[in-house]
Amino acid sequence: MLIMYPLVFGTWEIVLIVLVILLLFGGKKIPELMKGLGKGVKSFKQGMNEVEKEIKEIDEEDSKKEDKK
Repeated sequence: MLIMYPLVFGTWEIVLIVLVILLLFGGKKIPELMKGLGKGVKSFKQGMNEVEKEIKEIDEEDSKKEDKK
């Protein structure tokens, strides 16, 4: 039987993960990675906002059509 434990990190685990990331990517690459991640998140949020706006416009058009009937 497989028991799932919640993913909990202590201070030492977080320090170890940060050190491994520093060793893998180096100090100069991390800001570039974070910049790319930030751009990706911004683009994703912008896309979500556009989809929500389109959905609202479609709902408004549908409600106007129903009012005319």
